[in-house]
Amino acid sequence: MSAETEVKSLKQLLAAEGGGVLAPGVYDAFGALLATQAGFEALYLSGASVAYTRLGRPDVGLVSAAEVADTVALIRDRVATPLIVDGDTGFGNAMNVKRTVRVFERAGASAIQLEDQGFPKRCGHLKGKTLIAAEEMVGKIRAATDARASEETLIIARTDAIAVDGFEAALERGEMYVAAGADVLFIEAPASLEQMDVIARRFSGRIPLLANMVEGGQTPINSADDLHARGFGLVIFPGGLARAVLRQMQAYFASLHATRSNKAFADRMALFDELNGVIGLPELLEESATYEPGARPRAAE
Repeated sequence: MSAETEVKSLKQLLAAEGGGVLAPGVYDAFGALLATQAGFEALYLSGASVAYTRLGRPDVGLVSAAEVADTVALIRDRVATPLIVDGDTGFGNAMNVKRTVRVFERAGASAIQLEDQGFPKRCGHLKGKTLIAAEEMVGKIRAATDARASEETLIIARTDAIAVDGFEAALERGEMYVAAGADVLFIEAPASLEQMDVIARRFSGRIPLLANMVEGGQTPINSADDLHARGFGLVIFPGGLARAVLRQMQAYFASLHATRSNKAFADRMALFDELNGVIGLPELLEESATYEPGARPRAAE
């Protein structure tokens, strides 16, 4: 995506007639850049993947709001692509939610996802989750919408009630969260396409719906196009990159340890100049030269 390319907001993308948004999960600026170069119009900053890659730990509530905000800022400094940010539980009560929204929005979040889990929270496809009261979550959603500086910043309300209280309870919570002012509804971990169709029939005419595709999770993996057709305007594959990189890293380290060289793995690696080309070294050096002593100022754009 060039600097001249007009970047549509996530709100505009979701409102486009007949459109749907596919957002791959990323966890750093490098992945965000590569995803943008591949043509994706939106990205999803996965809280689980931040835990995996920054902490080397599972997604059980160990990541702090500051660590997420730092990651958002680094991604936003590199790409303008709309960025959906996993805000977990908002890192506390309604007042914590307000601060989280302000900090994440200033850092560059285009949308902030909040969930109704109790603490310690955990990945939506793990067992042993707990929920806060639906009324408390309603207050958090209201706090989030009050705290945002721009109406372009979307608030995504997620419920994990299917795994805790059952499917009907999740639908009831969904109704409450829509009424509280959420911009996107995310009912986590439906167990079948039939459940997903029920969710879509009930809500898709009123609010954009998010579908979460987790390899090996509780929800059947499906294509973004099929899910869009079923009524889910926003589809995320949050942990796919981390799982793909895991296999590649394991293979690389195993090869290096066994052979004491990168030669055996060379056909699976980028060369030095290729990597620097992808991340923009030639352009950076060209720009840097315009600021050297004696350089003529660039013409105003």
